[in-house]
Amino acid sequence: MSSLPDPVWPVIVLAIASFFDGLLCIRPVAFIARCLEGVNFPRRWWWVFTPIKLAAAAGLIIGIWLPYLGAVTSAALVLYFVIAITMHLRERDFGRNLFLNATGMLIFSTFTLVYSFIL
Repeated sequence: MSSLPDPVWPVIVLAIASFFDGLLCIRPVAFIARCLEGVNFPRRWWWVFTPIKLAAAAGLIIGIWLPYLGAVTSAALVLYFVIAITMHLRERDFGRNLFLNATGMLIFSTFTLVYSFIL
């Protein structure tokens, strides 16, 4: 692993996406609410997504200077989206939320982990 992520742009893009996703979860916008309802995630636990996503954004940004933190945060996001996809598949929620949102973010999180921190 290099001393800094190289290239750094995927880390920044993923951090920005996580940050804005966290903001959208404060009072879940319609498409996020539909996503959570689609996988039957209990409404009383919806609040956990904001701190998780904001912490991911912070971990990625700090991970620019502490690459092990960035790598662990990227790996955690990969796991997060694997779990999200599993939940969509389990509930047979095969719409946009699975194929565009969760799968797209899994691909980009994996890309960031491999391209910026491992290669």
